[in-house]
Amino acid sequence: MSPPMTLLMRLLLLAPLWFFPSLATQALNLPDIGDPAERLITPDQERQLGEAFMRRLRQQMPFVDDPELNTYVNNLGNRLVANSDDPSQRFTFFIIKDSSINAFAAPGGFIGSHSALILAAHNESELAGVLAHEIAHVTQKHLVRAYDSASRMGLPTAAAILAAILIGTQNTDAGVAAVMSVQAGAIQQQINFTRDNEKEADRVGMQTLSRSDFDPMGMPGFFERLQQSARYYGDGIPPFLSTHPVTTDRIADSTARAEQQRPHKVQDNLNFYLAQAKLRVLTTADPQRAVAYFNQTKTDPVLPEAARNYGHALAASAAGNHDKAIEILQRLAKNDPDRIAYQLALAHTEQQAGQLQAALSRYQRMLKLYPANPVMTLGYADALLNGKRYADAYRILDDARRQRNRPEPSLYLLLAQSATGMGKESIAHEEMAEYYFLNGQTHEAVEQLTLASKTPGMDFYQSSRIEARMQQLKSIALEEDKEKRQ
Repeated sequence: MSPPMTLLMRLLLLAPLWFFPSLATQALNLPDIGDPAERLITPDQERQLGEAFMRRLRQQMPFVDDPELNTYVNNLGNRLVANSDDPSQRFTFFIIKDSSINAFAAPGGFIGSHSALILAAHNESELAGVLAHEIAHVTQKHLVRAYDSASRMGLPTAAAILAAILIGTQNTDAGVAAVMSVQAGAIQQQINFTRDNEKEADRVGMQTLSRSDFDPMGMPGFFERLQQSARYYGDGIPPFLSTHPVTTDRIADSTARAEQQRPHKVQDNLNFYLAQAKLRVLTTADPQRAVAYFNQTKTDPVLPEAARNYGHALAASAAGNHDKAIEILQRLAKNDPDRIAYQLALAHTEQQAGQLQAALSRYQRMLKLYPANPVMTLGYADALLNGKRYADAYRILDDARRQRNRPEPSLYLLLAQSATGMGKESIAHEEMAEYYFLNGQTHEAVEQLTLASKTPGMDFYQSSRIEARMQQLKSIALEEDKEKRQ
């Protein structure tokens, strides 16, 4: 077997353990890394691997690219990070549209939650408990050694394998096949080591929860409920339980630790339930089913009345009944005028109903009150696009891009649409190139830059910028093609 294949097989052995990086250490027998400064994989390498992984993941799994939901989950995650063992670590939180209950941490501080996991949580402390657990896997360096192994490969190859591993954890047969490739005599020892990591992530995560003023019982309580509900799954237990083994002893241990934390009187956050309601509407294929769900007097899990009415309004709007949606939202906004979610939903529904001027006026009023709100800004830009005010939309979107460390692909798509409307063909191609690249379509990105380079009337600065970016993406495309041929 050639050396590259040996490395490939080494990382493939991590398939059932990608969320259990300790197993990677056991299988690869890597040296002790020690202090982060002495790590064999640098923070920059880890970031590059994480970004390449995300591009791969976007090729194969549907993301929930809703600015409001992404802002909510990142605000929640960053609140926890600020109270973690490493508040300087940069994290990005995102949501995968998937009906299985799971969450995972990736290189570079990327943490994903499946939509079904968010919908299964009964309160915000439960969701925060899962995120705190995943954050702890990163801050406690459980993942570093696995990433070090990956860093010895070409970036596209490592990213492709990590993405395949993640997707493979959703498939029981794939997980069993990977486990069988490990020597049988080492399996139990590796599993025990994994449980140690899980317990440490529980302990550190609960400390983070307590420091963040969440209920530490949210973590063991959610895990216990998932374990109890697993009996209804038959052989196909929730992937979260496969990748984060929950035992009675572990639940008892984490419960005891939670009880030792200083008690908190945690008030329910309505924004959590509003986010849940919106996520349910976005992930339900038939809007009428969503309408029927929110029409119930009691949902499962239970939603506050305001969140249930909010979900009903969003579902009605998705089903085309904008008048009903506006009626409900206006009533909610009257009772709670400072709730941004209601104003956003009203503006979006007014726009969908053809009441563009009303939507624009609402966005303008709200931006005077909340000038830095990113979701309000994107909504306003989208409404401006709808009104063919392309230059205004581009200016606002360009400012939003500058304020983001990791802009979403959807932002580049809006920028491209704005530039097209302005007649700025070369800029539109540049923006589309970034949109395609972030979605893992590198060849399509190169094609857009090629078209941009042939556009007449460019100045020297823009032409040089396009050429430099095109050469960079061509190099990445070549590496990706090489990986596919291996």
